[in-house]
Amino acid sequence: MNRRNKNPALRAGLCIIGFFTLVALLAPLLAPYDPYALGTPYLKPSAAHLLGTNDVGQDIFSELIYGTRVSLAIGVFTSVLVTVVSACLALLSGYYGGVTDKVITALTNLTMGLPSLALTVLLVAYLNPGKSSVMIAIAVTAWTGTTRILRTRVIQLCRMPFFKIEKAMGVRGAVIMGKHLVPNLKDLLLTRAALAVSSAMMTETGLSFLGLGEYGEKSWGSILHYAFYRNGVIRGQVWWYLPPILCTTLTVLGFMLIGYYGAQKRRRHNA
Repeated sequence: MNRRNKNPALRAGLCIIGFFTLVALLAPLLAPYDPYALGTPYLKPSAAHLLGTNDVGQDIFSELIYGTRVSLAIGVFTSVLVTVVSACLALLSGYYGGVTDKVITALTNLTMGLPSLALTVLLVAYLNPGKSSVMIAIAVTAWTGTTRILRTRVIQLCRMPFFKIEKAMGVRGAVIMGKHLVPNLKDLLLTRAALAVSSAMMTETGLSFLGLGEYGEKSWGSILHYAFYRNGVIRGQVWWYLPPILCTTLTVLGFMLIGYYGAQKRRRHNA
């Protein structure tokens, strides 16, 4: 039996992410109402409104379903951006070394020394709140950890005899990177990408909760924002603010379990 199929953490992570991905894709079919349609405010959960309605009468269950699309999309696209930037910088730094390595390492250390959340908030505010601004702001502050880890691995690979022979034969750096280095970084890239999604989703939820998301956009963070700032907590409407918290927590857990499997696999390979 395949070792992958025996890993409960991986299966649990894939099931969680698969579920929320289906919800995001089938949102128009699953949502009983238009999430922007107005109705009677502050209704309690019932057969007609499974999670009740918010302060302007919008169906919270429909908001939650459509919010899956936005929150998941921001997490995934930000992760792709972070992973690509980190991989490019790590390859340049680890392969070429010298001045290139010193400059990239100095930039990495400088960025890591900055308060990431404060910098992210300032960037979003400067760029104007919105999905693109949130993704760019998160990516600007989230690439450092992945870059350092990938750089270390690239340096290890470049010290292997095979790569030294390739360089001695005059093979171009771009060819060596694309043909040999990147394939050997595959597992590490996937692990870091999965963890980057979870980190990006938590940050997006926090930014939207602070009111820095795109105005009127339905995301789990924006649902939390309105639940707290429109008296949902004071009224004791647990069905308004608890579901987005649970959805965010479960999705983050799913990606972390996938990342954990990747880390386990890499440790077994290096043992």
